[in-house]
Order: sequence, then structure tokens, then C-alpha cells
Amino acid sequence: MYLEHFNLKALPFTITPDTEFFMNRAGYQDALNVLVVALRSGEGFIKVVGEVGVGKTLLCRKLLKSLGDQAVSAYIHNPYLKPESLLYAIADELEIEYEANATQYAMLKHITDRLMEHYRDGKTVVLCLDEVQAMPVETLETLRLLTNLETEKRKLIQVVLFGQPELDDLLEQPSVRQLRQRITFSYRLLPLNQVACKAYIRHRLVVAGMSRKDLFSGQAVDYLHQVSRGIPRLINILCHKALMVAWGEGDTLVRLRHARHAARDTIETQKIKQPLFGYWFPLLGRWLFGGLAVITLILLLRAGELKGLLP
Repeated sequence: MYLEHFNLKALPFTITPDTEFFMNRAGYQDALNVLVVALRSGEGFIKVVGEVGVGKTLLCRKLLKSLGDQAVSAYIHNPYLKPESLLYAIADELEIEYEANATQYAMLKHITDRLMEHYRDGKTVVLCLDEVQAMPVETLETLRLLTNLETEKRKLIQVVLFGQPELDDLLEQPSVRQLRQRITFSYRLLPLNQVACKAYIRHRLVVAGMSRKDLFSGQAVDYLHQVSRGIPRLINILCHKALMVAWGEGDTLVRLRHARHAARDTIETQKIKQPLFGYWFPLLGRWLFGGLAVITLILLLRAGELKGLLP
């Protein structure tokens, strides 16, 4: 592998959501701050929406890791659950023992008892659910019933919903309007802009042990942002492949040609229609404009000389 070649200590661009690579900028820290403030305020439902690969799962794991000892967390990554299956999953996360084939009523009672235990111990319970846009409507209603569990002072459980933009469409359905009305905090994760993409690539390289100034040329970074559309997961895939290509050539810098090779090898970037001259189109335009300007100036000077020769 290329680690020794580039003097790195770890793979910088894996697609596994590793909180060690969480970047405290480019909207991610803002999102984390919103979530922490909302949870401290005791809100029942919080929603985070973003496109596929934009970093929702990493944000979720970073949130769970940052809650501290005064919070008990539960994480449900499988959205394809019926109401009773959701209750079983929550019970497992909260380490609740229950009878086989326990009824929904029995499960709600078990969960309520455990939530009250944590409340008496001064702890909050946070439930994070991923890919909620795929969750059945009846399961969402069970979630709403869970947030009915409260004391006179605060909710016994707080729920953070992570999902793709289709989650907003799901919540517009009349059957879940009561849940929608309880969502008091929302945040939308956006793709990285060009500046943030450059910072993102450098951040991951530094965390992985990069000791030099750069491993990617400026042209390579700009091109990678263009073809990835600023989606972090796709940036990771492309950067990993580009490093592999540069390593295979024995080059210590990832150049534009390496980035292009990585893009040609990636299905998602093949769907993007490239400009006629690709990355070089703006440069070509400047060259043509500059050349025309020089030619025009020469013609004007020549015309002036000819005019001076005329009687």
C-alpha cells in the first residue's frame, strides 16, 4: 500500500465513519453545536438532513461520543423496522431484559421503567436513528409515543433523526403531522464548497500523519471537487484511488492526471457531464483572450505606422 511511499501512518481516505477524522469546520462543527444545544435544551425531536455521503453518520457518531457520562445513548442504524421491532432494538441498546415475544405494551413499560431509572440517576437518554427516510410511517408514530414519556420538568428520552432529503417529504404526510410539529431543531448538511474541500483533504492527510505541506496539487484538488460535487464520501473514494495511481507511478505528488484517472475509474463521477475542454476550459479561454488582445494591439500599431506613411 502507499502509506510508506507517502510517509503516512494511517489510511486517510477510508469511507468508514471514523470520528478521529471529524473536521471542526465546513458546517460540521456548526451542526454538532446545534445538536448539543438542542439536547441540552431538553427538546424531544431533532432532525438532520443531508444527501447520501455528505457525512450524517459521522456526525451522528461524533455526537454520541461527545455526550459524556451524563447521557445514555442508543443508536439504531436499521430503519426497516416495524413498531415492535423498533422497541426491541431500543431495549437492546438500553440493555433491558425482556421476555420472548413480549407485547408492544410490555415493551413500552420496560423501556419506561429504564428511562425512569436513568432520570433518577440524573442522566438523559438520547436515541439516534439513521436513514429515517426509509422508516415505515407506523414506526414513526411509535417514536412519537415514546417522546410522550416525560416528567414535569423534562423529556425522559430525546430523539435525533438523521436522513436524506426524502425525510422531509415523509414528514409532510398528514399521518405524521403530530411528529413533525414536535421537531423543534433542524439542520441541513450541505456538500463542501471548493475552499472547504481543499481544507477537508488536507485535514484528513494531517490526521493520517502527513508531515509535508501538500500531497495533492492545486489542480488535482480543484478537479476532485468538481467531479465529486463536494460530497465527502465521494471525495474519499477519489482521493484514495488518486493516491494509488500516484504511488503506482512512483510519484510523490498527486497530480491532475492521477485525479482524472481516479475519476474515470469511479462510476459516480462517470455520470457527470464534463465540459468540452474539462478542467482546462477556463485556462484555454484566458489564453485565447490574451492572444486576441495581443493580435489586436499589433494590428492597431501597424495601422498607425501605415497612417504615418500616407501623404
